[in-house]
Amino acid sequence: MSIDNLPPLRDVIERHGLNAKKSLGQNFLLDLNLTAKIARTAGDLADQQVIEVGPGPGGLTRALLAQGALVTAIERDERCLPALEEIASHYPGRLTVISGDALEQDFAALVTSDRKPRIVANLPYNVGTQLLLNWLLSEPWPPFYASMTLMFQREVAERIVAKPGSEAYGRLGVLAGWRTEAKIAFDVPPQAFTPPPKVTSSVVHLMPREAPLACDAAKLGRVTQAAFGQRRKMLRQSIKSLGGEALLGKTGIDPTRRAETLSVEEFVTLANAI
Repeated sequence: MSIDNLPPLRDVIERHGLNAKKSLGQNFLLDLNLTAKIARTAGDLADQQVIEVGPGPGGLTRALLAQGALVTAIERDERCLPALEEIASHYPGRLTVISGDALEQDFAALVTSDRKPRIVANLPYNVGTQLLLNWLLSEPWPPFYASMTLMFQREVAERIVAKPGSEAYGRLGVLAGWRTEAKIAFDVPPQAFTPPPKVTSSVVHLMPREAPLACDAAKLGRVTQAAFGQRRKMLRQSIKSLGGEALLGKTGIDPTRRAETLSVEEFVTLANAI
């Protein structure tokens, strides 16, 4: 399958010596059918700004551009920049490459028009969860982005969409459930990547809620961190540092319950009582 007359990704990787680095959490996605599917999952991208993190040799970048997007890509690995520049010259004025660390980036400052951008990325494994937390807790809300379409390890994806009472339910599930509607769009097998990871990956699509339950994001972050930091313990013990029984008494939540049994609404109630 060819989407743009550019050389096959395997050739690009070989020519530029782009062996994936474990230290950067890199697994390059080479299957153009799958990159196109990710781009379509993000919706109609014609003349839409898309922010991409960790484009690597540009497999997903090419799919986004082929769907008509205007892409702002942030890449920490300087070895990938020449390959991305080749794509940029094939799509004049439609790909902006920023060399730098996504964790240090002011994403809201990258917005180029009054239409909110979409975030679409095959996130590097080692920073994916932290980036998602940063975007979920960003202020002001509604956020600077229109949606997020992100690839994670399957286990992380399950934590993002988890419901109360399930084994995967934790801090990520509460924060994602509070501020977004999140769903797993599809799975991606290990053999789609170079090198193949040991686990299946999943693409998660998150739509921000216009009006989530009123709550201070930092307080909710603290409550969930404390409660799930000792998830096997009763709440009176796990959130002792935040007020324990006294705090629970204010909210009418049974102090012998455990964190994974609380709904998003109950966590919001707890945070608002701090």
